[in-house]
Amino acid sequence: MNATSTPRGLTRRALHCGIASLALAATGASWAQAYPSKPIRMVVPFAPGGATDVLARVLGEKMAAGLGQPVIIDNKPGAAGIIGTDAVAKAPADGYTIVLSLSNSLLTNQFLYEKLPYDTQRDLTLVYQIATAPLVLVVHPSVPANTGPELLKYVVANKGKVAYGSYGVGAYPHLAGAHMSLTQKAEMNHIAYKGESPMLQDLIGGQIQMAFASALVAKPHIEAGKLKAIGVSGERRMATLPNVPTLAEQGLKDEAYRVTGWLAIAMPSGTPKPIVQRIADEVGKATRQPDVQARVAAMGFDLKDSSPEAFNAVYKKESPIWERLIKDSGARLE
Repeated sequence: MNATSTPRGLTRRALHCGIASLALAATGASWAQAYPSKPIRMVVPFAPGGATDVLARVLGEKMAAGLGQPVIIDNKPGAAGIIGTDAVAKAPADGYTIVLSLSNSLLTNQFLYEKLPYDTQRDLTLVYQIATAPLVLVVHPSVPANTGPELLKYVVANKGKVAYGSYGVGAYPHLAGAHMSLTQKAEMNHIAYKGESPMLQDLIGGQIQMAFASALVAKPHIEAGKLKAIGVSGERRMATLPNVPTLAEQGLKDEAYRVTGWLAIAMPSGTPKPIVQRIADEVGKATRQPDVQARVAAMGFDLKDSSPEAFNAVYKKESPIWERLIKDSGARLE
């Protein structure tokens, strides 16, 4: 066989594809070596001052030191995280635009909205699951329940009379409350608010009886006796509320009470793998620093040791659970 002949079984098309793949890999490697050569934009699809924004600024500062370039936080709030996430999905896949968002814009919105301007699995690359975000189930002090099982008995005994709050249709507080109402045949009333603060103010005032809330916002009211903590969602107790057991510990083992929302990093689809891995490595380094761990724990989040592969596995496992919860709740938005 001469030097220009093609090996038996190897088509000219396959050979060309192989050469193209090698060239693409080499290009990605060269990009990674020169990366980053300018500031990186971290889009937060929520307003400044919230937990997601605070976490982005903490991580951005730490990542900048490792990357040797500034990480600029760009808040693009609106439409339950859709506007900012869409901006990243349509950005150049060069590693200079990333999004730090919640599970709603990266996962659950696809089941909740009739139409999204982006497809997470097609238009974005999952990079790193930073932390899970368990919530605490709180009730007004007048509710004669101190545990999960006691609360279930209360909502059954008061069929049609109990109201629960959420900070948006399709958000976890709505889905978990809808699941409780459906499984207990309690016919509870869902009240959606334009934020967590007004929701808790009405709960403290007795206009609603229960709600799932973040530890960051609810803890001061729990300590002041204005709210009672029943239990927390997820598989582990919160470091900031160590004496509050999980609902699963109390026998409420339904998937709805065991899953949690999360905070994560994603990049435009097509970003070279070496660059994706570099960002994942820098996020991991940042989250392993003691001061970051203390700050995140105080916010009620549970840090994860993640990677692109681990994040994709979690996404694949949780997607059908969230799809079922949204379908059962009857929530649908245009």
